[in-house]
Amino acid sequence: MANNLYKKILIATDGSEQNRRAVEYGIGLAKISNGKVYPAYVVDTAAFSSIPMDSGWEMMYDLIKEEGREATHWVEKLAEEADIECEPTILEGHPSHEIINFAKNNDIDVIVMGTLGKSGLDKFLLGSVAEKVIRNSTAPVLVVRGEEKKD
Repeated sequence: MANNLYKKILIATDGSEQNRRAVEYGIGLAKISNGKVYPAYVVDTAAFSSIPMDSGWEMMYDLIKEEGREATHWVEKLAEEADIECEPTILEGHPSHEIINFAKNNDIDVIVMGTLGKSGLDKFLLGSVAEKVIRNSTAPVLVVRGEEKKD
């Protein structure tokens, strides 16, 4: 029974070094449960709401979307190496809302995500995203702490 519990695994990724442990846990979980992973990167469109829509906005948006493609491609590569089925996706909107909706709309069995973002404010924001997902998701959530860098 336990081996069939987690067939559809959503791995929320931001492409950061700190998020790598969460990705590895998600891949490992898929390996032992013979599941499929859905790496998801959310382009936080709320971050753009105060910026006038001009060529600078579009360039920044394209850069963030490319970062998302690279992050999900990295997970896809790890899944391929582990012989795990993978379906990456780029979402747009508020991160916690999009993660929860994707999980609900795709019958996800478990959400795997990290607690730390890239740096500074991102650390606070990703922690906030994880907390909101935990509070509002109907799917179980596995939160994996990132390895803190030692100075």
